[in-house]
Amino acid sequence: MNAVVLAVWIVLLLSLIRVNVVMALCIGAICGGLWSGLSFADTVTAFQLGLSGGATIALSYGMLGAFAVAISCSGITDVLARHILSKLASENTSASAHRWLKGGLLTVILLIAVSSQNIVPIHIAFIPIIIPPLLHAFAQLKMDRRLVACVLTFGLATPFLILPVGFGGIYLYGILHKNLVDNGLVITATDVPLSMMISASGMVFGLLVAIFFSYKRGREYDLSTILKVEPEHQSVSQKSVLISLLAISTALAMQLYTDSMIMGALSGILIFTITGQVKWDQTQDLFTKGLSMMAMIGFIMITASGFAAVMKTTGSIDALVQSISGVLAGSKAIAAIMMLLVGLLITMGIGSSFSTVPIIAALYVPLCMDLGFSAMATAALVGTAGALGDAGSPASDSTLGPTAGLNADGQHDHIWDTVVPTFIHYNIPLLAFGWVAAMVL
Repeated sequence: MNAVVLAVWIVLLLSLIRVNVVMALCIGAICGGLWSGLSFADTVTAFQLGLSGGATIALSYGMLGAFAVAISCSGITDVLARHILSKLASENTSASAHRWLKGGLLTVILLIAVSSQNIVPIHIAFIPIIIPPLLHAFAQLKMDRRLVACVLTFGLATPFLILPVGFGGIYLYGILHKNLVDNGLVITATDVPLSMMISASGMVFGLLVAIFFSYKRGREYDLSTILKVEPEHQSVSQKSVLISLLAISTALAMQLYTDSMIMGALSGILIFTITGQVKWDQTQDLFTKGLSMMAMIGFIMITASGFAAVMKTTGSIDALVQSISGVLAGSKAIAAIMMLLVGLLITMGIGSSFSTVPIIAALYVPLCMDLGFSAMATAALVGTAGALGDAGSPASDSTLGPTAGLNADGQHDHIWDTVVPTFIHYNIPLLAFGWVAAMVL
């Protein structure tokens, strides 16, 4: 068995039986390294060298958590939550009104998530700020948080597949098109987003299934537990609202200017402290609470970087990609499904579509050309194979981000309430629709 396949399966199986994801990634990396023939010392060395790759994002999450706590203390997010709760109280007997309110809330969350990838490219930075204060409203609406996780992941993952702006511009033009051309495929940049339309339709299909079928019935959550971590402010002063808006605007501007979540969150925190909204001697408590909210996410990302480093050191990723040529038998249908499945395995382990495309394109492009796939079909195969596994990976920020917000009160499990639902609703349809795209384009 290929070392990458073994390592990824170990990570997934351990995660599913509720072993901590950090432990699962460590054990999977060690097993994969040893299975590939690396010594234990070499495996550990590769793992430790890879840890530095996740340090920046881990510090970003910690700083972002502190900023989210500062915003929560100001009470500005309670204004929105209180408005929703007042609507619930005044329309207590109207089931249809509840459905409209639930639908409107999900739509707003979806639009914010989509916008975070292109219009205001802040990625997951909005989640720990917006989602925790809404947990009370979610509970009152009996909204299943697995549905919210699916909505958030859809908004984080789908835009970069078809919209060539923001993160989509990086994925479609800077990574996918570049690697296609570098490996000999003749295709214009503007054709790449069009080639991904059918595959992205699979994401839309999965979202509709989640909304109208899987999580239609709702779910109960303990309100007292929510109120312990997100207490409702009795009153919110106009000054607090204005300072909060200034801090959020400053943080957003700084993040866009520096391309750094760390600098963005730090500038927002400084606004709160300079204006006296947060006392200087309270910053220690602020960071402690922020880290408690986001620390696990950061540790998972750091460990995932170590895992990816071991997998690359083994050389088994290249071997896995090359091994599919031996079972194709000249069949385009078999080739398409095998290439997609290999892409799924790689991305599930690494946790990044952006890192997967350069790995698989070197073999996939010549192979697709030999088998007679069109340029559009080749782009769809490589792009979809890279995207598969981003949703549904225990180590992807498309799943870690939603969990960071939805588990603020400890009532949302990362694996069973985010990873498994997003894997089922997005990876399976994406696999099917990606195969169709390869066959018809």
